[in-house]
Amino acid sequence: MTHDHDAHRIYTCPMHPEVRQHGPGNCPICGMTLVPADEPPVAVKPVESSFDTVPEGWHGPVYTCPMHPEVRQAKPGSCPICGMGLQREVSSALVEGPNPELVDFTRRMWVGVVFTVPLLVLAMGPMLGLGWVRGIYGERPSMWIELALGTAVVLYCGWPFLVRGWVSFMTWRLNMFSLIAMGVLAAWGFSVVGVFAPHVFPDGFRDDMGHVGLYFEAAAVIVTLVLVGQVMELQAREGTGLAIRALLDLAAKTARVIRPDGTEAELPLEKVQVGDHLRVRPGEKVPVDGVVLEGRSSVDESMISGEPVPVEKVTDDPVTGATINGTGALVIRATRVGSDTLLSQIVEMVAKAQRSRAPIQKYADYVAGLFVPAVMAVAVLAFLAWAAWGPEPSLSYGLVAAVSVLIIACPCAFGLATPMSIMTATGRGAQVGVLIKNAEALERFETIDTLIVDKTGTLTEGKPRLIAVLPEPGHDEAEVLRLAASLERGSEHPLAEAIVRGAEERGVQMVEASDFEAITGKGVKGVVYGRPVALGNLRLVQDMDLSGEALVAKADARRDQGETVMFIVLDGAVAGLVSVADPVKESTPAALKALHAQGLRIIMATGDNDRTAQAVAARLGIDEIRADVLPQDKARIIRELQEAGHRVAMAGDGVNDAPALAQADVGIAMGTGADVAIESAGFTLVKGNLDGIVRARKLSRATMRNIRQNLFFALIYNAAGVPVAAGLLYPFTSILIGPIFAAFAMSASSLSVVLNALRLRRAEI
Repeated sequence: MTHDHDAHRIYTCPMHPEVRQHGPGNCPICGMTLVPADEPPVAVKPVESSFDTVPEGWHGPVYTCPMHPEVRQAKPGSCPICGMGLQREVSSALVEGPNPELVDFTRRMWVGVVFTVPLLVLAMGPMLGLGWVRGIYGERPSMWIELALGTAVVLYCGWPFLVRGWVSFMTWRLNMFSLIAMGVLAAWGFSVVGVFAPHVFPDGFRDDMGHVGLYFEAAAVIVTLVLVGQVMELQAREGTGLAIRALLDLAAKTARVIRPDGTEAELPLEKVQVGDHLRVRPGEKVPVDGVVLEGRSSVDESMISGEPVPVEKVTDDPVTGATINGTGALVIRATRVGSDTLLSQIVEMVAKAQRSRAPIQKYADYVAGLFVPAVMAVAVLAFLAWAAWGPEPSLSYGLVAAVSVLIIACPCAFGLATPMSIMTATGRGAQVGVLIKNAEALERFETIDTLIVDKTGTLTEGKPRLIAVLPEPGHDEAEVLRLAASLERGSEHPLAEAIVRGAEERGVQMVEASDFEAITGKGVKGVVYGRPVALGNLRLVQDMDLSGEALVAKADARRDQGETVMFIVLDGAVAGLVSVADPVKESTPAALKALHAQGLRIIMATGDNDRTAQAVAARLGIDEIRADVLPQDKARIIRELQEAGHRVAMAGDGVNDAPALAQADVGIAMGTGADVAIESAGFTLVKGNLDGIVRARKLSRATMRNIRQNLFFALIYNAAGVPVAAGLLYPFTSILIGPIFAAFAMSASSLSVVLNALRLRRAEI
């Protein structure tokens, strides 16, 4: 029996951890029973995909299927599942040059056009007032010319479709090419027999003159139109990677390296090593990620962060490869080169996201899987119905209807509906500094109703400053600051950095601390000058069985101004207070207002004291605060909200935020934070500002709306097209569409889905 609270727990698959859902169930990929995400998964060796044949260490182009991203190989070809031509992945290994399949299909398309046009004139001339053309050659020679032209188009131009259709039947993975191959071969094969042995056909296939109809022109036009549609679709699909290709093109090709002897040399980018000193002249691209050693300039980082305002750079400031230097000259030290640069990581992250599958895709796959056998059955029924009740020549009408059903009902639009939107959206996000880890996160974010944000580094700049040192009687300010800074030199916490930097600015000498111990969520302990020292919040003081009540009023006054106050303990007694403030980011108020307008409830979860948190929340209009929380408390708070039926997103940037980011329905890592936080999140904001969440939310909504439009178009099209092609309207309107119109409509449906997905490239986010 499933309890109510089970429906709100997150369950995952041991073999496919990307599968996460509320409540128990089975994995949609492997069928294994899902286990609670907060319990250790069963140790099961993952099954490697037999469709991924890329050799280990391969640095050349990789080809994948947009509908089945698990299919990957090192050479062009067709998907073994759906038959679709593989598309070159957009990644750091991108190789210049046209898509080989696009080149091949374009050549076959033009050959098809050249052969199909005279075939149409010859076969349909009498209906177009051009009967004299057929009269020049005579009836029998005209049939042989039709045979030659039609066979050339079918067996050369349509060969890739026939091969893919054959493979689909051999592997019993029926797909769009199963239907195309059946339709084309039915029309062409019938016509070939009609030329060589017309006497074998019964009267139901003969017209009033006793002639057996030939459909070479139908087979040729089907192939040519499908090729036209495939070429246009391939060109459009290339557009899904334009955003990432544009980022790749931004990378500098060379770097000006300063040698130890002071001479300079222009070297290819791949020869730059970590630690090299590089000169960046005004107007040049920053070649690699690094840190400024000399100079001052403004740098345009819009291609990485989406922010149009140049950023001022001085000594010790980080710079990012592919950004554009302004009017000043800089000397930088290379810190990350090659695949380690931010640009390369962005490209790789987006490439992986484009290969991921959104949960909604499984519904499209399910429909497409049932669709092909159903269409074959409808085609057979249409032929039998026409043969039984249709006008003469009833069997010919039945053949036309069956072929039309097979061609018009190709389910490629279903398969393309989701992956095309995902691929375009991930590229669009990268352009504005929103990196998407996978399609599941993009889909989930649309349904989020609650956003939990950390304070330090998320709402604030993450660069606290020392504001005040308040010593107790018997101690002086310099002593208290020396003890605090000496102890905090062993910590990597932003507050510790603020205290150390404040001591340096005030000329206070620090000494080495021993026996350093960090107490999560409370503070630090150690020994300075051989004396025990502790620095932390009131809970640390209380854990030491000390009373800080005498200083609480003084601390509260500081907290009411949004400052973080820490107690310094020396020899078992409180020696004073240290007050630190972290300025709110300029973009935070406007971003929070926009998030509220999108219907999100904002909760701030922070380890700060309640009064400090209240002061910040009051200024920013935050709906709810959870103060004095430990790192593990954040994950617990998220679970409680999920169990109450909320869909929760968490934004944070620290190592201690990683468990909460993983627990949330959608984790959002500020790109300026720790790598472990980024790995745990579904979204990464390159700039690290909250307005990136506004963009991510808009992108999620636009993408899901686009996917639903695509699925609706594909469903309505097939729901309307198949009955019309089968001849359902003929008794009422005398309308029976032919295979030629069916081929045009089928290509148009797929192309419309792709073009609709490409609209996301211009989405306002």
